[in-house]
Amino acid sequence: MELKELMRSAGILGAGGAGFPSYAKLAAGADTLVVNGAECEPLLYTDYHILKRELLLVLLGISSVLEYANIPRALLAVKEHTAEKLKWKEGQLLADRIAVKVLPNVYPMGDEISLIYQATERVVKPGNLPITSGVIVLNVETLWNVGNAVRYQKPVTETWLTIGGDIPQPFALKVPVGTPVATVFEKYGIDVPETHTVLDGGPSMGKVIDPEIAVIGKTTKGLLILPNSSPAVQSKYIDAKKSVARAETACCQCTRCTDMCPRYLLGYPLEPHKMVRTAMSAAELLPEMVITANLCCGCGICETLACCQGISPKAVITQYKEVIGKNKIRYVAKEEVQAREERDWRMVPSEKWESVLGVKLYDRVAVFKDEPIDVKKVEINLRPHIGAPAVPSIQDGAQVQKGDLIATAGEGLSIAQHASIDGKAYIDGNKIIIYKD
Repeated sequence: MELKELMRSAGILGAGGAGFPSYAKLAAGADTLVVNGAECEPLLYTDYHILKRELLLVLLGISSVLEYANIPRALLAVKEHTAEKLKWKEGQLLADRIAVKVLPNVYPMGDEISLIYQATERVVKPGNLPITSGVIVLNVETLWNVGNAVRYQKPVTETWLTIGGDIPQPFALKVPVGTPVATVFEKYGIDVPETHTVLDGGPSMGKVIDPEIAVIGKTTKGLLILPNSSPAVQSKYIDAKKSVARAETACCQCTRCTDMCPRYLLGYPLEPHKMVRTAMSAAELLPEMVITANLCCGCGICETLACCQGISPKAVITQYKEVIGKNKIRYVAKEEVQAREERDWRMVPSEKWESVLGVKLYDRVAVFKDEPIDVKKVEINLRPHIGAPAVPSIQDGAQVQKGDLIATAGEGLSIAQHASIDGKAYIDGNKIIIYKD
């Protein structure tokens, strides 16, 4: 079986972010594979533990992609603090054609466009895919999954994540895909006070979840328990419509949101201060006015650090993304752009960003818990990504074992899904629930 089909049938997707089906990235024409081990968000140590404990499988995954897609080299990109812990140096060869790329400790270095520029000095044309610049980007855990599929023919049944925030000791672990958050919290005695919120993901871009009903999916990189009083949590509860209305009248036109925008600093025609000044009614009438909104990576610097008026340019841009989405338009540049000279001294140091978010106190290296966890029920999402959902291939009530195929890839952009525990499986809409016997 060729690698592309192997990845599709093994259920491999981007282990973080939007969870794009990884096989679809293996297009011809790349000369560099950038391996994203940047651990973009504060408090997360998931990729660090994968690299520390499973480097050989990650390297096998990288080598397999290089060979299949005929790519001359790979850059395994990690931040300075990770490189120090792993005792890696800039340019160090980890295997044939695979070298270390050390990134500065700044945010949001895990953003794909920023990462590509930092690793290769290439700026992807606005609105274009990385392959147009000769680059493919894959996450560390994604390549660990590729290594597992190649060596052991093992599909994705487990995911790595960090449990952190306001707890005595942050830790990382592996759990079956679809494990209820409540099961993990009960296992490790984690109680969430009423004064705290749980985020799936990092403190900047993570989403608020209900730990009583949420499950851990293939894209879950972390679960953070943070005080409601922290700016990281408060930003999650911003009323987008009120923010738009307020922005139209309260903006002092200082341009700081644009001056600090990582995408603007890479030469992108994204100017948040102009978005803030644009009336929603005008944008709905002429959506082309805000077409550059889809160039925003959602990092939140404009909202939490740059604005001195308490406005959320990010919330405004999110509303405009909906407008251009409804009108089915998007910005795709034909011209090349260049990073702005001021970028180097406007990047946000990780420690500064942690302080701004109110989470610096909780940044302690996570320990790894290498122990089995008894999971009596999992929920496997049949559509954990953009594209078509997987199609159930079992009967209701079927007895399954860990690793069994339970849903085949659908038509178009889609991946297969597999049982992550032994038990009886039941189809429930867009998910399959497995109960351990």
